[in-house]
Amino acid sequence: MRAAPSRTRPTAGRPAPVDVVLPCLDEAAALPWVLARIPEGWRAIVVDNGSTDGSAALARSLGATVVHEPRRGFGAACHAGLLAADADVVCFCDCDASLDPGLLAPFAVAVRDGGHDLVLGRRRPQQRGTWPPHARLGNFALSRMLRRRTGLRLHDLGPLRAARRTALLGLDLTDRRSGYPLEMVVRAADAGWRIVERDVPYRPRTGRSKVTGTWRGTWHAVRDMRAVLRRPPLAAPTHRKETAR
Repeated sequence: MRAAPSRTRPTAGRPAPVDVVLPCLDEAAALPWVLARIPEGWRAIVVDNGSTDGSAALARSLGATVVHEPRRGFGAACHAGLLAADADVVCFCDCDASLDPGLLAPFAVAVRDGGHDLVLGRRRPQQRGTWPPHARLGNFALSRMLRRRTGLRLHDLGPLRAARRTALLGLDLTDRRSGYPLEMVVRAADAGWRIVERDVPYRPRTGRSKVTGTWRGTWHAVRDMRAVLRRPPLAAPTHRKETAR
């Protein structure tokens, strides 16, 4: 299935109303499904993180904007996409077909209309085996640590999320590995953001996971995220004035 270019490219000369950052490492099998589900008029920014399966060329042929990030790491890819974005609202989604980017539409509306500053997707597996037990356990443990660190009662630290671009840049995120998603939440909480999570269906991914597919990958992700939780809070909230407009 090929996505129509008009679904992923904004009107010429104007920023897309929403940019969707899609970190990508050898996801050619999933890209057609993912890009076909980008909401009408939004821009898909596929950040190629060193693929060898032709993912970058395929994404470009399907109408996506392609950014190359040679430094390996989930956070490096996500941040490169954020820097390449120019829309007011930026969303993030995995590029493995486990999550439908079309589900981001109400997330973006909630951010754009000022109801929330950061909207997160709480993954709800659609069939047994979608979310390996070791990955689910690691996520649970991190959610508990996050609650102790920030007071936030979140159930998931998944990749589906939306926020304002300038506000995200203002968080000055520094992690370029697996801790990036958690660092975003921690620094947003320290800055006084209004954070909410919404249930989203979680599908079996296409291909093999580079992180949660193995105990070793999960351990490295948990290690990176625990390091994030040990960092001191931001000095003072910096975001509230911006989102009150």
